[in-house]
Amino acid sequence: MTLPAGWYGQAMKTQIDHLVVVAQTLELGVQWCEATLGITPAPGGEHAQHGTHNRLFKIATPTYPLAYFEIIAINPGAKRTGSATASRWFDMDDAKLQAAVAIEPRLVHFVASTDDLQAARTALKAQGIDRGPAVQSSRHSRRGVLQWQITVREDGQRLFDGTLPSLIQWGKPDAAEPLRLHPRNTLPRSGVTLQSLAISHPTAPKLQAAYEAIGLTGVEVSAGPANLIATLHTPKGTVALQSHGI
Repeated sequence: MTLPAGWYGQAMKTQIDHLVVVAQTLELGVQWCEATLGITPAPGGEHAQHGTHNRLFKIATPTYPLAYFEIIAINPGAKRTGSATASRWFDMDDAKLQAAVAIEPRLVHFVASTDDLQAARTALKAQGIDRGPAVQSSRHSRRGVLQWQITVREDGQRLFDGTLPSLIQWGKPDAAEPLRLHPRNTLPRSGVTLQSLAISHPTAPKLQAAYEAIGLTGVEVSAGPANLIATLHTPKGTVALQSHGI
């Protein structure tokens, strides 16, 4: 039976979870954040499977209640626990992306939180999109162990020039309170808030159909050159970060 577009989305809730800025080094990412947004990001953690580490801060509003900001970089001192041949997430091994972030840290992607990751993956497959398998991950926070499942392709690709979100589901698969331990509950207010997230892409209709299939709301989609635009209210005023197709 062929299911109508958006059928899966009616049974799941999907929303913006976090923005992803890639930096050449985490130290440079912190310096960029202080100069551009006017705050110092909070400590994050390490991701042994991918050999990366991050810094974080909350950007949540009533419109985007889960939203936080991730600055991520390859950890030069890490020994990866995953396959040495597998690509890192978020296209972090891509030469074009690495060249771009060597100039300046860059917004490259966003992650969407869903309450039914497997259904969301199935919904995208029905659209002809392979978002990748669900990988179980965890790290320690000051309030306990954060656990999540996230879609990571073997080739590390973000898809649609970074404008199709990776999917994440927080907590253990059988957790009664999956969002009790979420970064929004472990991070203090930062003074930075997300005002809007807008996407432009040459294949906007296909991208919009994918969003509808997983029930994603709160993202404006239009036709045009590939770009991801996050507008933030910061101590330095309104700041618009763009991916410019990277």
